[in-house]
Amino acid sequence: MLSAVPVCRTTLSRRTRHEHMNPAKVERRRVRQLTDLPNVGPATARNLELIGIRVPGQLAGADPFELYERLCRTRCVRQDPCLLDVLISITRFMEGDRPRPWWAYTEARKRRYGPL
Repeated sequence: MLSAVPVCRTTLSRRTRHEHMNPAKVERRRVRQLTDLPNVGPATARNLELIGIRVPGQLAGADPFELYERLCRTRCVRQDPCLLDVLISITRFMEGDRPRPWWAYTEARKRRYGPL
């Protein structure tokens, strides 16, 4: 049986649920918390916090595959590969790329990492 892992709560900004997920609504200068990032809602923010990512700046220069693997190990289960697409999108965003929907990275992820 897995032991309980404490999960930190994320304070949500005053946006609707869909605005958290919509890259077109992201303003780089206003990104202060994880849910301000493109493609990141409350569940993804909690997953990031579970592996020690508390603020968006911690994602700059991070390896999205390593973050994905850490989350899989922490949760003791293989996560949906689409989460890796989200991680690619937010690490690239934090390195200066424009905000793009997570599925824009799916083909590149499949070519680079194959089936997960």
